[in-house]
This record gives sequence, structure tokens and C-alpha cells, in this order.
Amino acid sequence: MAVRRRSRWRVWAAAAALGLAATGCAAPSDTAGSAGTPNNSAGRTSARPSTSAGAHGWSRDRLRAAIAKHAGTAHTAKATPLNAQVGAVFTHNAEGDHFCTASVVDSAGQNLIVTAAHCVYDPTTGQRSDLVFVPGYRTGESPNGVWPLVSITVDQSWKDDGNEDMDVAFAIVQPQNGRQIQQVLGASRLGINKGYQLPVRITGYPSSVDAPITCANNTTEQSTTQLRIDCSDYTGGTSGSPWVTDLDPKTRTGTVVGVIGGYQQGGDTPDISYSSYFGDQVQALYDRATG
Repeated sequence: MAVRRRSRWRVWAAAAALGLAATGCAAPSDTAGSAGTPNNSAGRTSARPSTSAGAHGWSRDRLRAAIAKHAGTAHTAKATPLNAQVGAVFTHNAEGDHFCTASVVDSAGQNLIVTAAHCVYDPTTGQRSDLVFVPGYRTGESPNGVWPLVSITVDQSWKDDGNEDMDVAFAIVQPQNGRQIQQVLGASRLGINKGYQLPVRITGYPSSVDAPITCANNTTEQSTTQLRIDCSDYTGGTSGSPWVTDLDPKTRTGTVVGVIGGYQQGGDTPDISYSSYFGDQVQALYDRATG
């Protein structure tokens, strides 16, 4: 069975320069680079997604109704303000290879995204460089701009030996036109110690297609340090996809309680996904990233 989200970046990563600046954190410099099955697409600009009330979409009640009716079935995600906070991670620019997913998370600096650690740092070869975040990307278009990653923060246990219980990374992105990404798109909150059984929606970018997919279901406990969810068609490229609960269409926010990663780097079959549990260690990592 083919590995779906386990990193396959090594073919080109050895040639990539490692050079993004470190955050002002106590730990050693952490920076970006990456993984997955490449997909070449031309980046073009287009109009921003609709911000009408109807486009906001997923309330908590709608999420539960979707789980009751279509639990675990993925479909193409609509272009909404909430989905615009999720994007593909590319090498170089929007014409490069997209291989992972990330999303905007609330921070005082208004410049933070969250993804899987294996998307941006390999314990054997180190940090990965020359990455950009393209929120709302679809069919070759970059409706919300291209945001270079300027620093990343991963846990020391991931850097040392790829600790699957800390397969989480935070990255600061460069401001564009004098504005931070959260000022442009908004952001979901970070959810810490929220438990193991939660209704969530996962939106992510398979590297084989040029549009995000989304799926709603309830999480379960894989272990005390891992979450599991059954959602179809989450193939290579979906690592880092946010697991969002408590969706509020009025504020266009939710709470991110996981990202595809962790056990088997997110899963070795397309229909079962995992996440490192967001507990105290992830809170400490966030504090380092924003400190």
C-alpha cells in the first residue's frame, strides 16, 4: 500500500539551501522546507473569496449535521472566508511543488501558521528552506497572496529523533503590503487539552489536485498522545491540515485541535488520519513561537 502523507521530499531536499531566519525563541534556530508528492501549477491572482453571510458556511450545528449525514466523506471545499485561512505549502512560489497544508492560527503578532513538523523539519537533514504559504489556493490561482515562511519552531524532541507525539510546527510568515496575514484573513484559535472525542472539520490540499478537500467527523483516541479520525481521500499533501472544532461563521473562526501528522506521519492509508494530541507541550511550543 502506498504511503500517502509520509514525507517524500528527500529527492529534492538535498539540493535545497537551508537558510530561513530563526524565531526569537530559546531553542536553536528552526526553519522551513518540505515533503510530499510534487504537483506543478501556475500561480495566478484572482478575486478574493466571497464574504457574504451565506459563504461563511460551517456553524457548529451544521458541522454536527454533516457528521450525522456524511461522516468521513470528503468533498471539494468551497471558497469561504474560513477555508481561506487554510492553504497549500509550496517550494519557492505558487508555481513550485505543493506538498503540505497549513492554516492561520491566532497570535499576538498576527503572523502565525500551524502545520506538521515533518513538513518543515527533517530530523536527519535539518530544516527546510524556501517555502511559501498560499492560503485559499485553487486551480492555479492565489486569491489571498503568497506568504513566504521566514521562521519555524519545532520541538527539540522532534529535531532529535522525530518524536511522533510532537509532529507539530508553527511558522511565522512575512507581511505583505504592510499587513500581517491574520489582519487579512483572520485566524482560528489554538485548542489545548480539549479532549479526544470532538466534532471536527478537516480541510487540506492533496498534492495530486489543485483544490482543497474537506471532511467532517468525530475524533477518537488513538492513544493518550494521538488523535484519530476516519475521513476519505486524504492522500499525500494533506499533512498539516487543521482539525477545526467550535466553528463560528459570524466571527469566521474555529479552534484548531490537531493537524494531520503524528502516528505514521499522519497515516499510511487515505481514509484514516492521525494527529499529535494538542496538550501542554504544544502550548509550550506555541509560547516559544510567539515569545
